[in-house]
Amino acid sequence: MDLDRDEVMSVVENARNGGARVWVESVSAGMRTVEAVIRELSQNDVPVLIVAEHGSGKAAAAGRIHALSVRAAEPFRVYQGREASAEILAACDGQGGTVYLQEVADLPGAVQKELVRQIGLHGNGDTQRRVPRFICGTSCELEPEVKAGKFREDLYYGISGVCLRLPPLRQRKEDVPVLRDWFLSAAARDFCRPVPALSPETQSFFLEYNWPGNIRELKDAVRAIVALGDETLAMGGLRSLMRRVNHNGNGEKISLKDAARAASREAEREIILQVLTRTRWNRRRAAQELQISYKALLYKLKQIGYEEYGA
Repeated sequence: MDLDRDEVMSVVENARNGGARVWVESVSAGMRTVEAVIRELSQNDVPVLIVAEHGSGKAAAAGRIHALSVRAAEPFRVYQGREASAEILAACDGQGGTVYLQEVADLPGAVQKELVRQIGLHGNGDTQRRVPRFICGTSCELEPEVKAGKFREDLYYGISGVCLRLPPLRQRKEDVPVLRDWFLSAAARDFCRPVPALSPETQSFFLEYNWPGNIRELKDAVRAIVALGDETLAMGGLRSLMRRVNHNGNGEKISLKDAARAASREAEREIILQVLTRTRWNRRRAAQELQISYKALLYKLKQIGYEEYGA
């Protein structure tokens, strides 16, 4: 059963906010080495620090370590650094499992102190106590944070006994087709659509582009193609970005996030106008069909320049 485009927009948003973290087997030499290290790490309980650019798969790597370990049947908890509290970490004491802290550099001082205490429990000789294993992720180097007094030195040494570095996607281009096809199949299942056959132009684009947003942006691009059912619409913003990069002689840096936002705005505008046309510009009914609040629809209409139209 195909989804209507207004239903698609809601599903896409939900997928972006809470999409599953997956580990796709790689073919590149660099990631095969990473996989071997992960298998070794899964056989012990030492804290691990995963360092990589945003969107490179830090959470997926942490989940992979957990899934291959003896703790696999226990909970795998994920907390954002800014959102974690000392109370949350203290509550993990005695529950076992694995705790993954994303962007550990953002941990407040009180949480850093509690984390030092929790990690210390592993070496206190109490074999009966069920303490969690901690895996931390960061997209920035922590040494400067330590020198600046923003990150505890004892915590840094406590979590970085093993440092796992993940290469960015631009350094593992061999994995792009593998990841692309995996995400295509997954998106087709999620949206109850057939797996689309990508045009040669799009396949070439996927291989040529450097993906500064890494795996996360690749996944979003693939899911947009499937969700919208329109490869040209979904890839329009990205192809436009590629042309700007290729013809830009002043060295200006343009992020993939900017292109993704542009493509998303274009797709959102088309969907909103289609629904409004179908509902004869009944804004409240359109908001219901789009599964957003009436106030949110008015704001989006203002953004695309249709604030007064049809009122």
